Amino acid sequence: MSVVTEQPQLGATSRPTFPPPVSYGALRLRSRYLLSPLAGFTNMPFRRIVHEIGGVGLTTTDLVNARALLYQSPKTLELIETCEVESPFAVQIFGSDVGTMCDAARLLETRGVDSIDINMGCPVRRIVANGSGASMMCRPDETLSLVRAIVESVRIPVTVKMRLGWDATQLTAPFFAREFEQAGIAAVAIHGRTREQGFSGSVDRDGIRQVVEAVERIPVIGNGDVRTVADAEVMLRETGCHGVSIGRGALANPWIFRQLVEWETTGSFGPAGTFDERLALMQQQFRYLAERHGTESAIIGFRKMAHWYLKAMHVRAKLRHEFQLIRDPDGLDRYFETLAAEGPVNGNRTGELPEMHIPVPSGPIERW
Repeated sequence: MSVVTEQPQLGATSRPTFPPPVSYGALRLRSRYLLSPLAGFTNMPFRRIVHEIGGVGLTTTDLVNARALLYQSPKTLELIETCEVESPFAVQIFGSDVGTMCDAARLLETRGVDSIDINMGCPVRRIVANGSGASMMCRPDETLSLVRAIVESVRIPVTVKMRLGWDATQLTAPFFAREFEQAGIAAVAIHGRTREQGFSGSVDRDGIRQVVEAVERIPVIGNGDVRTVADAEVMLRETGCHGVSIGRGALANPWIFRQLVEWETTGSFGPAGTFDERLALMQQQFRYLAERHGTESAIIGFRKMAHWYLKAMHVRAKLRHEFQLIRDPDGLDRYFETLAAEGPVNGNRTGELPEMHIPVPSGPIERW
């Protein structure tokens, strides 16, 4: 990997005063920089390569349906699979029935999960329609009772991921954070938008700061619009949060956690992966997926992730699209040979590549 260099995007911005290391109760995290759960992306192969690169403090699964977990659904059990390198490791669960959520938490504890995260932030219609995700912020009494019950049902730390509120008229995150701390929650992560916003507009860092100021002891993790080290610096400095959770920024740059730890400890950091390094990482993640599912199934399952790799590698559009048409191992081998031979259309094979545009879900939120 390239030597550590000063990065111009930070400019003259001063480094924040870093808070103490982050712990979820007795669980000490490796760093204050966390991988956010992202539906369809934060599977075990991706979490594994992030840990192998280094710097990530905690990885969390894609959101898991508590009821499906108790039914031992094969697809749900796959979501909670882990590996030796992934430590510490959290599972994010969603649901609205107290008994089901508590039983799911106890099951996860028996499987050796380090921490359980309750999803109170997902804005997607199919999740909120059954009383889960962000809709829990609209029912404070029920939600507090559910959270207390989960905390009391297990000995491992329980955390909550939520938004600032349902909409601009109901910014209830500070209230919930304060009540959750009293209920024994070990930490809260805050996405700095309301459910009504979806991913539109900008993250309200002042809103996150209000959550930080509402609690006395537990760490608050800031989330939203963090794509670079400079973005994390602004989040930490303007909100006073104890850690930063990164989702799509990590899909575009899996090296970001290592960069952040280097920056925190030395004041400078190395570049993200080159074209050749990203190609090697892409192939490694694919191999991890193929080990679990076989090559042909992995080809289909890797299409969404491949799009992120190829965009970040600045591969020409037609060649990016051709990955979606691969059907068999021979086609995959030919594709990687072509990809390695062509290289990027912008930048070069061994130098730092231009940053990619990071897309987010758009359109009317009720159609998600």
